[in-house]
Amino acid sequence: MSIQTKQKIPTGTYVADPVHSSIGFAAIHNGVSTFRGGFRSYEARLIGGEEPQLEGSVDVTSLDIPDEQLKGHLLSPEFFDVQRYPEIRFSSTELEIGEDGVVRVRGELEIGGQTHEVEANGRFGQLGADLANSARVGLSLETTVDRRSFGLDWQAKLPSGGEVLGYEVTISVELELVKEAE
Repeated sequence: MSIQTKQKIPTGTYVADPVHSSIGFAAIHNGVSTFRGGFRSYEARLIGGEEPQLEGSVDVTSLDIPDEQLKGHLLSPEFFDVQRYPEIRFSSTELEIGEDGVVRVRGELEIGGQTHEVEANGRFGQLGADLANSARVGLSLETTVDRRSFGLDWQAKLPSGGEVLGYEVTISVELELVKEAE
């Protein structure tokens, strides 16, 4: 991506508004549809200024899917192994915003004790002040990772051929962040 003219995130520290933010994931299921899930409990912090930084964590036990049996399977050692790895973490190493609001973020993503560099793309939005007169910014980011690189390699073969779950997982992060009081 070519970002020729950059804009800056205003100086300050911004934290995720959990009512207006979400973190989700999607993977192909049975080769015919997209399975989606998310997390209810997470934290995200964006530090603005000359060298902006984004960091966050997800409480894996807050996995939000509509089936309790499947949730138990995903939290087990076959997937997230929540007893050993209760958090997913991200810390940016580079964050660029084009004048048009296009964002590119690189950073370290840690899932299941495995850390890998990822790149996410999306958009940035800025609001001078909300109804409570607090400054807000928004980040919409998306990246796709191979879950096997994070040790999430469970798989089952379908009787008709093929595999139950795709290895590529799309992670979507929608953040509305409010500036902390100084």
